[in-house]
Amino acid sequence: MTLVGAGPGDPDLLTVAAVKALAAVEVVLYDALVSDGILDLANPKAERICVGKRSGRHSLPQGEINALIAFHAQRGKRVVRLKGGDPMVFGRAGEEIEHLDSLGIPVRVIPGITAALGCAASTGLSLTRRGVSRAVTFVTAHGRDGERFEPDWARLADPQGTLAIYMGREQARAVGQGLTGAGLPGDTPVLAVENGCRPDERRYWTTLGAMAERGVAAGKGPTLLLVGEALRPRKVGAADSVDLRAFGNLAQGFDHD
Repeated sequence: MTLVGAGPGDPDLLTVAAVKALAAVEVVLYDALVSDGILDLANPKAERICVGKRSGRHSLPQGEINALIAFHAQRGKRVVRLKGGDPMVFGRAGEEIEHLDSLGIPVRVIPGITAALGCAASTGLSLTRRGVSRAVTFVTAHGRDGERFEPDWARLADPQGTLAIYMGREQARAVGQGLTGAGLPGDTPVLAVENGCRPDERRYWTTLGAMAERGVAAGKGPTLLLVGEALRPRKVGAADSVDLRAFGNLAQGFDHD
């Protein structure tokens, strides 16, 4: 059985290993966030089973998904469990691996590009910046059914870090209120990326204080929140200037060698 990361949505961002696994698959069990373009890469003769999990709309309980994967693997089929992003980041991969391990079913994991990294690349923003942001923290705003969203705001409110908050649209106001209440300035930049790395990607800029009052104006697609000073446009000052004559002198030195 192979656990495959489908990446943030663009088929071109799949790994070569993921494409090979899909081409050889006999049964593919996929999440709702996996795009049609990625499913099109699967063996056309493969059985396709949607076990889609989206916020507020879980089609199958996790226990049933575990049992379904095991059933097809025990039939001797080449099974791919296809998860959006990276399966090891908020993908409940651990629960599925533990279940299969208990049955003696070997599991291979093929990583994918997780949403935070895909959105950062798509928007051309670095999640870290020398002297500004020294760490990146991944947070999920969606827990088990019925769980309250109550993270440790004091720990997350690091002025020298960047937060990537998955599935954050519905909890945007709570995020803004929690982080400002823990001391982060209200003018801290926030970027909400909806449907990241897809043709219908949308970006919404705001600040932490404004988000605490009004949330974000994102639509209904999966939305990632990026929070932190690394997102602020950089002002180039005297310390960033470069004397280009030095490069000219260096090139002349090479020409004479």
